[in-house]
Amino acid sequence: MRHLFIAATLATALPFAGLPSQFEKIAPAAKGPVGVAAQLLESGETASLHGDEHFPMHSVYKLPISMAVLQRVDRGELKLDQHVKVEPSDFARKGMSSPVRDKYPGGTELTIAELLRYTICESDGSTSDVLMKLIGGPAKVMLFLEGIHVSDIQVVNYEKEIGRDWETQYRNWATPKGALALLAALQSQRGLSRESQGLLLKLMTEAIPGAKRLKGELPAGTVVAHKTGTGGTQNGITSATNDIGIITLPDGRHLAVAAFVSDSAADDNT
Repeated sequence: MRHLFIAATLATALPFAGLPSQFEKIAPAAKGPVGVAAQLLESGETASLHGDEHFPMHSVYKLPISMAVLQRVDRGELKLDQHVKVEPSDFARKGMSSPVRDKYPGGTELTIAELLRYTICESDGSTSDVLMKLIGGPAKVMLFLEGIHVSDIQVVNYEKEIGRDWETQYRNWATPKGALALLAALQSQRGLSRESQGLLLKLMTEAIPGAKRLKGELPAGTVVAHKTGTGGTQNGITSATNDIGIITLPDGRHLAVAAFVSDSAADDNT
């Protein structure tokens, strides 16, 4: 997948007019459907390849969940220091990422701030499920997206449900352009206070997964606030290798990038 993320970061250096052809040139190396989109947020200039097609999000969907939770915090309905129980029944299935499940097999109690950190920084499937349940489930995430005028993203399943079979993972989908719209909403504080936006961008910048994706193809020290998504592998096919994020350019402008690969036979170094 490495060549795809190299292509996605070309938007930091090349004129936008030449980007679609560069995306198309590199896409076959992914050995599966590819969707890439980039937008200079200050100008709205956009380039994409298969930007309107549906791709399974996997953990990318933890970003809209976290945004919806933080909106509740801004409204005073929740508090960052509020404690929430995490029961063993909340745990993501074995084989799916959940540091909290592995650290506290008998369950624990965490603040909402801690749940957000685990969800974004460590892509914990158990904590994202707890957060989504706390605000009323997938329908409330969709209501949040509607409220900030972001379409072409669908959230219908919890992480634990995604892991129960191969087909369910495709129900939580986004288009690359939909992911760009979400990033643009975050950057412009649409639906969030400055404090909540700042907290979420900080967590995304500190995220551990995906060091070899968007972040790994940029000069050291580049600020990249991103959220990855990774599916499982069955019969040599990996269902999803994704990364979306906001790159701060040397001149202070911001580039939103969304890169999705689904059903790929390539390895991470391709």
